[in-house]
Amino acid sequence: MAQLFSNVGNLTWQQAVMWLIGGILIYLAVKRDMEPALLLPMGFGAILVNLPLSGAVTQIVDGVEEIGVLNVLFDAGIANELFPLLLFVGIGAMIDFEPLLNDPKLMFFGAAAQFGIFFTFSLAALLGFPIKDAAAIGIIGAADGPTAIFMANFLRSNYLGAIMVAAYSYMALVPIVQPPVIRALTTKHERSIRMPYRQHSVSKRTKILFPILITMVCGIVSPRSVALIGFLMFGNLIRVCGVLDALSETAQKVLGMFLTDYDPDFAASVQDGDVLVGGENFGYGHPHYVAFKALRALGIRTVFAESFNPSFYKGEVSNGVALIEVPGILKAVKRWDTIELDWDKNEVTVNGEVKLPCIPIPQRTKDIVECGSLINYIREKRL
Repeated sequence: MAQLFSNVGNLTWQQAVMWLIGGILIYLAVKRDMEPALLLPMGFGAILVNLPLSGAVTQIVDGVEEIGVLNVLFDAGIANELFPLLLFVGIGAMIDFEPLLNDPKLMFFGAAAQFGIFFTFSLAALLGFPIKDAAAIGIIGAADGPTAIFMANFLRSNYLGAIMVAAYSYMALVPIVQPPVIRALTTKHERSIRMPYRQHSVSKRTKILFPILITMVCGIVSPRSVALIGFLMFGNLIRVCGVLDALSETAQKVLGMFLTDYDPDFAASVQDGDVLVGGENFGYGHPHYVAFKALRALGIRTVFAESFNPSFYKGEVSNGVALIEVPGILKAVKRWDTIELDWDKNEVTVNGEVKLPCIPIPQRTKDIVECGSLINYIREKRL
């Protein structure tokens, strides 16, 4: 019995603290639905690697080195900076630089956002961190997980693990931290201002030249940035070149694989006019542009849910998706039920029998959905 629990003596208080932190991250992911794709694996990983003599990481056992699987993955993709760079190709393929090319002065807003990096770097330096560690820690201020990993590894920081956890935790907490900060710094009137936006066409040649020229300029001014900037811009070049349209291709892949873990025949069984039914705070988390582009392509243009995440609501309504808030809808329906919506009565009928009231829909929202998108609505109003 003593031998069975002999490993308990190897437990340190630092490991116990990391168990607690891991438990908190898991709680936030599962109970609060805060970026579960980030926080759940991070929380479990924090516990996994802090078990005494954990076999998941490389350990010296009885004088023999036993290679852990996490070390293998680290050496395969993090130590050689491969995984962050591959992420940047995907990120670049998702970025639309057209608003920036329409109005180049927006670049100053992007530059101002880098204040977070310099502030975090200065604070870390003042707290006594070595300059290389402070520089790696500073990237946390950009809320950029892949870049934080890349720089911490590039600068050989001693705090790579902590920087990764802090950067991704910060990203996950942004939707929680942002609203109270915005309310504290602005008035209700200021938040209700709708700024006019007039989009000008940008030529395909300009869109193609932009990532190429950015890569060349960065390569000349800061050669060491070419790995990150180059992969980011290459992803964007794939998007805009017209030969490998990233969004169309991604949407096609999603159409083929969408929800296959849940139902392999999902894409084939959905018909034009079908609807989705969701729970509370539907759409919370990172932007779901690709997934919902795929859903719209399948013919799903209406979602009924207990409630919606505000950012998601605004984004998808502008794309012409009808988002209907119906308290109690999740318990009232099952798959393939028939749902009817009465715009005027703000009422939903399930299978012709059960009637549920929905939250009143503003007339402007109805008009945008009926026009097919916010852009179509603006064009129609101008006419």
